[in-house]
Amino acid sequence: MAKRIIVQVPDPILTKKCRVVDSFDARLWTLLDDMKDTVKAANGAGLAAPQVAVLKRVCVVDTEDGYFELVNPVITSTSGEQSGMEGCLSVPKKYGTVVRPEKVTCVAQDRFGEKHTYKVKGFTARAFCHEIDHLDGIVYTTKAEEFFDSED
Repeated sequence: MAKRIIVQVPDPILTKKCRVVDSFDARLWTLLDDMKDTVKAANGAGLAAPQVAVLKRVCVVDTEDGYFELVNPVITSTSGEQSGMEGCLSVPKKYGTVVRPEKVTCVAQDRFGEKHTYKVKGFTARAFCHEIDHLDGIVYTTKAEEFFDSED
């Protein structure tokens, strides 16, 4: 396992749509392991494969609700609404207010290709939406209503 370099805006890879994963092999497992190490080292809530320069439909989410590996995720339903601050490891020292669903149902495969259904809410739902947006080439800054700079 290794920490990977996080791609930052304005790198064009962040605006590209990712390819579906069809090989559930050691390369995928290494990618997932490296993404876990990378998001933890960066103290992030999630990381998508294009943020480490890989155009595959893979993301990880790490919140108070647990650690999730999502391969080929699809949001199947949403409900409610929440407005809150978001940041992104690919957009350092910037935050923005983004409206997201309060509850999300997502179907995704795990590292072995098994399908799972996740029903998440609150901050974890926000993180799922944020990371899945990355897989479609969408950075949160295109959805933010207002921006704030961080002094960190």
